[in-house]
Amino acid sequence: MSRVGKAPITIPENVTVSVENRMINVKGPKGEVSIPFRRGVNVAVNDSVVTVTRKNDVKATVAQHGTVRNLINNAITGVREGHQKTLELVGIGYRARMEGNTLNMSLGFSHPVIVEPKEGVTFAVDNQSKVIVSGFDKQLVGQVAADIRAIRPPEPYKGKGIRYENEVIIKKAGKTSKGE
Repeated sequence: MSRVGKAPITIPENVTVSVENRMINVKGPKGEVSIPFRRGVNVAVNDSVVTVTRKNDVKATVAQHGTVRNLINNAITGVREGHQKTLELVGIGYRARMEGNTLNMSLGFSHPVIVEPKEGVTFAVDNQSKVIVSGFDKQLVGQVAADIRAIRPPEPYKGKGIRYENEVIIKKAGKTSKGE
């Protein structure tokens, strides 16, 4: 049995969890998340505890057991506290600013890069070089942060570009001339 999958999840007092037609609905003060799950996995909500069990030991069901439990846990954390990813802009002249609720970035292109937030995601700019992507859906926050990073990923020679806050960029050595 999966060690992650068999751990029960306690539901905080301001969050509600319901199971209907292979969908888990989690509602809280920050929003609502719906999670689909496979037929071999059972989700039971009793009092203020969610337990995830599996019906059989088929490889696909075993693989989903811990995953479904963590998705529920992430949804509960998200609708209660929220999730966030921080991106750093590294490079001369690389900066970001907010214009209303849209993100406007100067990234060394001949034009500014404007990013509209998806529903359930908000942006914040700290010190012109940090962009904070936050929301209640962990998968959506991670995807939006990855999309922003993909606009100008860090290059391996000088390390310029958009990177995650604690991301380590391994720099390559530049070309060397043959000294005689």
